[in-house]
Amino acid sequence: MLGNIFEGKNILVTGGAGSIGSRIVQELLNYNPNAVRVLDNNETAQFNLQDELKDFENVRFLIGDVRFKDRIKRAMEDIDIVFHAAALKHVPFCEYNPFEAIQTNVVGTQNTIDAAIDEEIEKFIAISTDKAVKPINTMGATKLLSEKLVTSANYYKGNRKTIFSSVRFGNVIGSSGSVIPLFKKQIQEGRSITLTEPKMTRFVMSIKQSVSLVFKSTKIARGGELFIFKMPTLELSDLVEVMIKELGPKYGYEPQNIKIKLIGKRPGEKLHEDLMTEEEAKLALETEDMFIVLPPFGHSNLDGKNNTYPNAKPTKLTKYTSKDGRLITKEEIKRLLYEEKLI
Repeated sequence: MLGNIFEGKNILVTGGAGSIGSRIVQELLNYNPNAVRVLDNNETAQFNLQDELKDFENVRFLIGDVRFKDRIKRAMEDIDIVFHAAALKHVPFCEYNPFEAIQTNVVGTQNTIDAAIDEEIEKFIAISTDKAVKPINTMGATKLLSEKLVTSANYYKGNRKTIFSSVRFGNVIGSSGSVIPLFKKQIQEGRSITLTEPKMTRFVMSIKQSVSLVFKSTKIARGGELFIFKMPTLELSDLVEVMIKELGPKYGYEPQNIKIKLIGKRPGEKLHEDLMTEEEAKLALETEDMFIVLPPFGHSNLDGKNNTYPNAKPTKLTKYTSKDGRLITKEEIKRLLYEEKLI
């Protein structure tokens, strides 16, 4: 289904050595692209990914930063599709270094958009986060601005052909922004697990699922949409209990002897996350696995009768929050962690 989108294409992935960006790169290689360019400012991560993909002759590794417009413009020459995954995404770091977050998440996104318009690429898909919904922290605010920039690019690009859209999902299990590696390290070292709030809930999905839905969104994007992926939620205390039970014995500790230390919410954290606001829900269509929020400027397809999105109907939801989501069981959490080889 997706092969005809990527086959023979030149594709750029910004933040391409990161946890999500690198998986996008790896999965793209299954669809016979002409070339995949990996742009990232982390040379160690680039080196490791290059070694992992050494058998592929159509992958190019570029050291660079989206903050620098000239570098982005050169990286985007002859590109057909862009996946924009470069971002500063750790909430506390963005909270204490707000202008750095602005430089990467806002200015860097605009630089990438400008280069895409100049090069007249076919499709530009930006990766976003639930933190952009009703943001209370710097990271979320910058990602909301990033989404707005991507949507508005469809209206000031003139007669150029580029389609700009964003995808938004929650916590990706095992990504670099996930708390799971921290919990694992604390258990391995026999330390207390630092738990913020036991009843804290988060949307979760696997990296494989997230990439699959990003690709699906790329196929159906018409311009200006915000694709919001449906996903279950977990309670943080359940995640901790599963990890203690599964990992404690592996590292020589009795699960009952591993302590949990409550530290309270970190700066900029919410108790529950949102993936879609009430206002966005008014503009949203719904399929089996995602919501499609149509752009605020012109949404004649909202009735769902003549829309170009397969099997999409107007949603009946008024909002989408982790507090009201389907909580996965401890057994489901365990299975997900094993499937992602995190425990």
